[in-house]
Amino acid sequence: MKNDELGDGTRAVRAGLPEPVKYEPTLPGPVFAAHFHLPGEPTGPYTYGRDENPTWTHLERAIGELEAPGEEGVETLVFASGMAAISAVLFSQLKAGDAVVLPADGYQALPLLHEQLRAYGVEVRTAPTGGDAQLSVLDGAGLLWLETPSNPGLDVCDIRRLVREAHAAGALVAVDNTLATPLGQRPLALGADFSVASDTKGMTGHGDILLGHVSCRDPRRAAEVRRWRKIVGAIPGPMEAWLAHRSLATLQLRIDRQCSTALALARTLAARPDVTGLRYPGLPDDPSHAVAARQMRRFGPVVSFELADRERAERFLEGLRLVDDATSFGGVRSTAERRGRWGGDAVAEGFIRFSVGAEDPEDLIADVLRALDEAGSAG
Repeated sequence: MKNDELGDGTRAVRAGLPEPVKYEPTLPGPVFAAHFHLPGEPTGPYTYGRDENPTWTHLERAIGELEAPGEEGVETLVFASGMAAISAVLFSQLKAGDAVVLPADGYQALPLLHEQLRAYGVEVRTAPTGGDAQLSVLDGAGLLWLETPSNPGLDVCDIRRLVREAHAAGALVAVDNTLATPLGQRPLALGADFSVASDTKGMTGHGDILLGHVSCRDPRRAAEVRRWRKIVGAIPGPMEAWLAHRSLATLQLRIDRQCSTALALARTLAARPDVTGLRYPGLPDDPSHAVAARQMRRFGPVVSFELADRERAERFLEGLRLVDDATSFGGVRSTAERRGRWGGDAVAEGFIRFSVGAEDPEDLIADVLRALDEAGSAG
């Protein structure tokens, strides 16, 4: 069967594996090397550890197969973190005098990039994700940055429409696909120039690796991102890359379990009078559902909602027994946090971002309901 005809689980299990060699491991171990034997002219694929590594190569091929199944010419580059991947696209594609459009409701660290971009003479414009509002500030921009679903508010924008309008205006489009993963949506297939993600989250899924990646069709743009990685040295360690590749084998199993449980949890929370502001793109009555259903194949593991105030939210989190009070999302162990504790997100004090893990759904939902009841009675 051709790669683009395989199911998601089959592809995830086999992605990036080398051709079988008798007595060799099916997934070669990590290559720890700062330099390689290099007689004569340096024309081979591996010269120095900051430029390339065989362990990266296997992982990059694997992610590329998930981002664009069966498609030739897509290049993927792995990075030491999601922020390293995001920064590589922005700083390799923008120069003084350019303008960039970023989501006003995106990842909390984006304002740090605003400051640095402005220091380099780049005009930064922002608008919310919902309602494709970024179109209103697109005129004359060189790059449009989308984050959909947005973190933590879970708004969704129409990638196809925004790509069409941006390209017509001469702008590139990058999509932060962290929350969805390539099994949830494929930005390159929707026309984006770059698909970017923090693989710290759902892609690796165990909360023990910092990693990011950029996938791109245009070889010139990919070379620019690669050059930036080399200049700043934002490279992953070989052990992290190997662990990430190993983790991809269970991606479909993890994501399907998380998404089905997230929908069940969202439906349960919708019936609670003490829960307001509930968002999950998979709910038919969610404001983003219609757009999400047109471009997403899975709706992700994250549910967001509000409790009455900070104190009730804190009691709820403290009362959970099967859920860790921790930041990040996409892991096999459920996590939840009161996002307002960080500052920077435009959320209420009682806003909860809940990342559904791989626990039995009945156990997890029972734990949530008990903690909600106890948080309410204690008040």
